[in-house]
Amino acid sequence: MAESGKSAFWKSAFWKSAGGHLVERTENGWLAVTDDYLRAYYTRPELHPVEGSCAAEHALFEKLMAAPRAAVAPSEIAAIADEDAADSYRFILGFRDFLLAHGTIEGAYRALFEGDAPQLPAMILDQMVHLIARNILSDVSDPIRVRAGELLFREQIVSTEGGRLMLADSEIVEMHAKSGGLGGLGALLVEAGTRPREVSLDVLDEDNKAIYWDRSDRFDTAIDFRFTQPALDAFARVLEAWIRHFHGLEVRIQPQQSIRDAAWSWHVGLDAQASRILNALYEQTPLPPEELDRIVALFRLEFADPGAVIDTMRGKPVWLGLAMTADRKVKVKPQNLLVNLPLRRAE
Repeated sequence: MAESGKSAFWKSAFWKSAGGHLVERTENGWLAVTDDYLRAYYTRPELHPVEGSCAAEHALFEKLMAAPRAAVAPSEIAAIADEDAADSYRFILGFRDFLLAHGTIEGAYRALFEGDAPQLPAMILDQMVHLIARNILSDVSDPIRVRAGELLFREQIVSTEGGRLMLADSEIVEMHAKSGGLGGLGALLVEAGTRPREVSLDVLDEDNKAIYWDRSDRFDTAIDFRFTQPALDAFARVLEAWIRHFHGLEVRIQPQQSIRDAAWSWHVGLDAQASRILNALYEQTPLPPEELDRIVALFRLEFADPGAVIDTMRGKPVWLGLAMTADRKVKVKPQNLLVNLPLRRAE
């Protein structure tokens, strides 16, 4: 049985910004929606009353902080003088009700991609994945694997300088490109119209990887994602853990340099660019070299239990791809591994 109780299951101190201290783990290892988790959304700047907020807004805020699951009548929101604040309450309460209907963070996240579900901003999706990834990696002691897990919820920028394939956090690179560098790696350039200042970041390797723990919430380290490098294998292990957590299935994922499969039957793009490129390759549609150069990584996925997949995929691998955009950005869509695998669905 999985350990329960707030924060008791966080074995390592990393990603405090994920909000693990706000949740509790259920018996199946997923994260229960708690009152503290809901309060964290009520205290966001869009909702927290300011000095000029009306009495109705203050009253609703105090009500929800005292009882985060309390029913709220439409008239209570309509009474708020600031229309933007009223709209924010309508949105966040709709999101709250969706979370409570599913009971867990994972259950709500999965339901977002199954049928009729609310449209959530990318920021909230990334926050949910951040917390889920923190849960999945709670027992991991390898900093490189945890750093690779950042790809699930934070956009990366790619540098191929010096023959390496470096991934660094896009937001951090852009921020420091404007204000100055950090120290470590060579230049990582943001190619978005104007040439920024030089940015340098520390690259995690087997010798220095312990530096990650004290700065995990700064997202300011880079990884070498080349074939045979530890970070690429670490990301494969993260994907295995993601599938195990959501589907309860054991899989083996191995990095590949190319797709050599005469019986290629199924593939999943881990991002929009990879989906487009893999679809074209599968359909034998010619692609220019610059399109193929966007591929960052390829993986071969095999299921431990052949009975877990549809009959036509028994004994066959699933190919996974990760690619970058024209401006060298990588944005993983982990939900693709929830809805696009060839799984045999239970009745």
